[in-house]
Amino acid sequence: MHDDQDSKKQRAARAAIDQLRDGITLGVGTGSTVNFFIDALAEHAHRLDAVVSSSEDSTTRLETLGIRVSELADTGDVDLYVDGADEATKHRYLTKGGGGALTREKVIAGASKRFVCIVDESKFVGVLGAFPLPVEVVPMARSYVARQLIKAGGQPIWRENFVTDNDNFILDVHRLSMTNPPELEAQLNQIPGVVTVGIFAQRPADLLLVAEDNDIRVIE
Repeated sequence: MHDDQDSKKQRAARAAIDQLRDGITLGVGTGSTVNFFIDALAEHAHRLDAVVSSSEDSTTRLETLGIRVSELADTGDVDLYVDGADEATKHRYLTKGGGGALTREKVIAGASKRFVCIVDESKFVGVLGAFPLPVEVVPMARSYVARQLIKAGGQPIWRENFVTDNDNFILDVHRLSMTNPPELEAQLNQIPGVVTVGIFAQRPADLLLVAEDNDIRVIE
């Protein structure tokens, strides 16, 4: 089973390589599927103008392969952003942040002209919400935000012994009804102390590449 899933992730990553164009600024996400993309990127990096990264982990992996990583502040807008997701729907709405990099991922997605999301079919769902929703919070606001999330119908659990690259905490929210992701994203973002919620619906993916058993399903 595991190899099978890895081979699907690998195929999704290779499909994203086909989206590259010469001279672009590329944003690179975080996670197991993106790691396959980074590995495949090594032989194409010379074609790119600049590469920005959404996490310390991805930056380390890129630099280990000899790919220079630039700061988003220096590059301006990103032409293409490639990232994975914990869940994705046919509307190209996503939940992200299982790896804890959701804030930087959301910033780069916001700065990108084109956002390509790569997943294996286990991540493709009818409705978001089976995977707990990560919410990054300022440490002092942790219990206050948790109470507000309970009022919103969720069951928040503090991800203990974990600190984000921005020195914040994460609450993983179970049992949230996500029938209207853009609305819920806006609502939860308004809670004081919330840095980012892991719903990517206000800025969904432009292209979703879903690796199935024998082919890549393209949703745009």
